[in-house]
Amino acid sequence: MRTVEQSARALDSGKTTSRALVEECLAQIADPAGEGARTFVKVYADAARAMADAMDELRRAGRSPSRYAGIPIALKDLFDVAGEPTPAGSRALADAAPATAHAPVVERVLAAGFVPVGRTNMTEFAFSGLGINPHHGTPLAPWAREEQRIPGGSSSGTAVAVADGMSVVGLGTDTGGSCRIPAAFSGVVGYKPTARRVPLNGVLPLAPSLDSVGPLGPSVGCCATVDAVISGEALPPSKPIPLTRLHLAIPENYVLDGLDADVAGAFVHTLSLLERAGAVLLRIRIPEFDESVEVNAKGGFAAAEAYAWHRQLLAVKADLYDPRVRTRIARGERMSAADYRDLIVARTSLIARLDDRTADYDCIVMPTVPIVPPRIAELANEREYNRINLLILRNTALANFFDRCAISLPCHSPGDPPAGLMLMGETMGDRRLFRIAAAMEAILGSQRE
Repeated sequence: MRTVEQSARALDSGKTTSRALVEECLAQIADPAGEGARTFVKVYADAARAMADAMDELRRAGRSPSRYAGIPIALKDLFDVAGEPTPAGSRALADAAPATAHAPVVERVLAAGFVPVGRTNMTEFAFSGLGINPHHGTPLAPWAREEQRIPGGSSSGTAVAVADGMSVVGLGTDTGGSCRIPAAFSGVVGYKPTARRVPLNGVLPLAPSLDSVGPLGPSVGCCATVDAVISGEALPPSKPIPLTRLHLAIPENYVLDGLDADVAGAFVHTLSLLERAGAVLLRIRIPEFDESVEVNAKGGFAAAEAYAWHRQLLAVKADLYDPRVRTRIARGERMSAADYRDLIVARTSLIARLDDRTADYDCIVMPTVPIVPPRIAELANEREYNRINLLILRNTALANFFDRCAISLPCHSPGDPPAGLMLMGETMGDRRLFRIAAAMEAILGSQRE
């Protein structure tokens, strides 16, 4: 995988052109032996070539809009693009009215000169961590692809596009782990920002209380760059924070339950690497994690807020939904206004308590997902589908509920099943979290070379 920085340097030096980068990505998408047909629901081949040529001309004239101009990017299928419907991976919105304007995050990547190569496949309406889509097919995770394993969701296509070189970076959304889960399953980096930093206008919602827009890319630096663009903020300092200055909280409860052997082995090995590098690891219990399960027992924000948005569409097009997604959305109908109010109050209290408990730590460290990607065939049974979906979402959903930033880094050794290391920072602590993640990436990357 080529990083954003490597691409920018090659463009600046004249070693490559935007047109060449775009053609490489389009060739990967079109390869009949690859996952392009399942990864993209729409490919902007002609528009991408035209924009790439324009970026090359601007760079030659010294008028490039940014040093990242001309770099290919993939867009999840729930961002508004002017003149197109926003189907969100569903047949129910295939004939929706076209968007009248770009979503602000799309406008910002275009203004920086990134070249969209297409709209990527996703879990319908972003309502699952598995990445399965019965309408467009399910892109296969890169690891053991012949075994047909799930990519993770809901930003499934974006993760596979980056991992397979169909795009340099991509935009996803994250309501309960939808950037970080597919990143962990595809061996790339996925970032969930503090939600309020990035505008959600023009993004088809799942649960506005939890939704966020984040990048996926080959490296921490790639995600930091795209995050700066879509948030309208300056890039964080590129210098990593020395590991010898870090105090890391390792939860002993909840997030380590049910780890499979491959993930557990990768996590233990990673902790040993961090400790040898000088980080201070402090194992603690975090009761707020366990309590969050109880307060979300009636479906939480996702079910209630998704139902509020979908109820009118369901009344006329329920038969066009993925039945499993439809069932999860319909659960929100049973939540009363009093239940919803209680949920808001409980969340506010738990956030305050967690903030106090972790104030002395630089970040919380845990496995991103407790298991490696299961085979698609294992999910045919409804009970297994629901069990595995909840298990996959368990750790990542904490960052959304507690309104924090979080990042997933690959932490497995070359050739091993994919495993992600998740770092959860403080609310609005995004810039610091990127620097911490960069320090850990340097340690983890050395074992993967």
